[in-house]
Amino acid sequence: MDPPEKAQKRRNAAEPTAAQDGGYAWFILVSCFFVFGLTFGVIKSFGVFYVEIQRYFETTAAGTSWITSITVATIHIAAPVASALSTRFSHRSVVIMGGLICSAAVVFGGFARNLTELYITVGFLNGFGYALTWTPAVTMLGMYFEKKRPVANALASAGECILTFSLTPLFQLLIDSFSWRGALLILGGLQLNLCVCGMFLRPLRNIRFSCKEVQENLPIEDLDETKLIFRKESELNILELSAQETIKDCVEDPDETSSLTKTSTSCQKRTKLRTTIKYYVDYTLITNGRFMVYSMFGVFAALGFFAPSLFLVPYARSKGIKEYQAAALLSISAVLDLFGRVFFGWVANLRLVETVQQLTATVILLGTVLLLCPLASTFSELVAFSAAHGLVYGATVAIHITVLPEVVGVERLGSALGFFMLIRSSGGLLGPPIAGFFIDKMENYGTGFIMSGVALIVSALFLLILHQMNRRGRGTITATNTAHK
Repeated sequence: MDPPEKAQKRRNAAEPTAAQDGGYAWFILVSCFFVFGLTFGVIKSFGVFYVEIQRYFETTAAGTSWITSITVATIHIAAPVASALSTRFSHRSVVIMGGLICSAAVVFGGFARNLTELYITVGFLNGFGYALTWTPAVTMLGMYFEKKRPVANALASAGECILTFSLTPLFQLLIDSFSWRGALLILGGLQLNLCVCGMFLRPLRNIRFSCKEVQENLPIEDLDETKLIFRKESELNILELSAQETIKDCVEDPDETSSLTKTSTSCQKRTKLRTTIKYYVDYTLITNGRFMVYSMFGVFAALGFFAPSLFLVPYARSKGIKEYQAAALLSISAVLDLFGRVFFGWVANLRLVETVQQLTATVILLGTVLLLCPLASTFSELVAFSAAHGLVYGATVAIHITVLPEVVGVERLGSALGFFMLIRSSGGLLGPPIAGFFIDKMENYGTGFIMSGVALIVSALFLLILHQMNRRGRGTITATNTAHK
């Protein structure tokens, strides 16, 4: 029996059937809520560590920023690995393992003797653990929700905001009480809760039956509810279909007719290997033009997503703002971020405009807000900037993952999310160091925000291209349907 078939058989034996958009789906949402908070919420709150670590090791802003840069890049690069492991084993077991890795990595980081050891522990190992927790959790959320997916993604990602709001002053208090090393040890214990989140990820059973059987046994009004199951059926039958097509190609080749049996066996082996890989990681996504355009948006967006939260506290401190007031700016941003995610996720769920169009507008606004940041110098002005940034940032991240299943289909969401994160990794890796480079050269933290704003506005151009591709695709379909009438 093939590895994919073995894995599927084990899962089908243990997985209960669950309804979409309700029931146990809300437990998945709660689990994903805390996964967001204990991963990207921690990353956004980590800026309070920067000043202390920079002073302790007597390094530059760019040097310190590599810690978070490596974390973010590793999350993106390891996302396809997390998707493949989730397919081979289960989303639950992968998330639990990721939580253990995160906890151990941060605890070891508390004993780091130099920046290199922090890069390895808090950067690489912690980022790898985050990938093993975040990617499967978001994939499961997309499987459990269909009609309410925009709202579900918005509510789950709100965990990032709420924990950022809570953890930022907590980290500052822990640093003042136990130093940055002691604070990392406590953070390592806190991240064990990711294992608890993983335990709640009960998979959906893949029910396999034919479309003909459904048409015979279900009323017409219930057929729409089975569309997702048919897509999953198609995905699970990929081994059989690909094998048949490849063998057919080999048989029709006149040069190989005399050795039909040998050729057929050889083709089966090649097809078996290729389709087994495709079962775990759908590499054909790189030939999808719309997916690649959206991935390029992700690259430039990642350049501007993470740098502002990392440098907001140091920027405020450079303007003479006190420690706890500077930390409070992240909390203010988190509160408005929460509101932006929930409200604009609800707006997206109303389908008043295309999700891509809504995302384009919020990305342009976010870039504009960041370009205006260097004009803020007093605490009240920084509060206004933090509030505006949080609101528009929340409006952006609430729906940018929601667009992905609309581009590739929910049946390919696991692999698509992995590849999207992998391609976006270059932006996540280079964003903070590039911002740090400009900060060191100009001796002004405001230049980091300008770089982030420009990157986000460039990313919006790819969304405009994607929107035009969608329109052309709909036009082609309409023309085809008209021709058949």
